[in-house]
Amino acid sequence: MDRVMKLASERAVVIFTMDSCCMCHTVTRLFRDLGVNALEHELDNDPKCKEMEKALVKLLGRGPPVPAVFISGKLVGGTNKIMSLHLSGELVPMVRHAGALWL
Repeated sequence: MDRVMKLASERAVVIFTMDSCCMCHTVTRLFRDLGVNALEHELDNDPKCKEMEKALVKLLGRGPPVPAVFISGKLVGGTNKIMSLHLSGELVPMVRHAGALWL
């Protein structure tokens, strides 16, 4: 859990992903299209992948563990939460407030 939280605070927006996850690609693309330079941490490439997956499931309260989006070091949620925030117009102000967007 400590490793996840440490990585999550490295940049204003951090997305934990897996290469094989199509929803991870969707979420990272959304942030890219918004102009957000998010830090993408692929669990596939991490030697502590399984430990991090378990920590993310615990934080999210359910599986799957990815995508998991952190803004300003705080867990926002997975795909459903991010898409809901985007559709309601709340995501852009959130990332702007975090300093990840300068529009």
